[in-house]
Amino acid sequence: MSTRRDYLATAGALGVGLLAGCLGSGGDGSSVDVEVVESMPTPVRGDPDADVTVQVFEDYACPHCATYATEVAPRVFEEYATPGTIRYEHHDFPIPVSETWSWAGANAARAVQEQVDVEAFFEYTHDLFANQGAYVGQGDAGYDFLGSTAEEYGADADAVVRAAKGGKYDPVLRAGKQAGRDMGLDGTPEVYVNGSATDGYEYGTVRDAIEAARQS
Repeated sequence: MSTRRDYLATAGALGVGLLAGCLGSGGDGSSVDVEVVESMPTPVRGDPDADVTVQVFEDYACPHCATYATEVAPRVFEEYATPGTIRYEHHDFPIPVSETWSWAGANAARAVQEQVDVEAFFEYTHDLFANQGAYVGQGDAGYDFLGSTAEEYGADADAVVRAAKGGKYDPVLRAGKQAGRDMGLDGTPEVYVNGSATDGYEYGTVRDAIEAARQS
């Protein structure tokens, strides 16, 4: 799947193996007053009524999630979600890898979902992970990146930045995190196929789990 931005993330951010996951925290931050949103629809691609459901839990500051989002997810979308073979769900799981950007990135993406649509959400999410180094740890420039990128998808840049700084969708993100914890999750990315965790997040592993579920 192509993206509307060049790949800007540094090798240090994405040059990691597919077997490890993100666990840590630490960041910088800013906040503004916003009216919080308590609930939102789960972002879904593919056939909502498909027999096979793929659930993916991600943290927007996790470099392993960036690897998954840029190297694995596009193939899953192309091979399974776009043809309608699976129901693909995005779930937020701010560990947080960064106390600021794990939340800010997810809030910005949810703002795009609410302002535009779910397809814009997925494309914007791909752009954020592909350019993770452009916002994580970048202070005001990071927020500018979140806003300007959202604007490319038809969202209001200022509103997205306010949501990112103010935690407008934090209740939604916390609910996703709790759902992950209830499933035994403690790191990201984590992929579940019909409720069972896959043994890693390489494309071949995810593909095999999907194919097994299709045959069961």
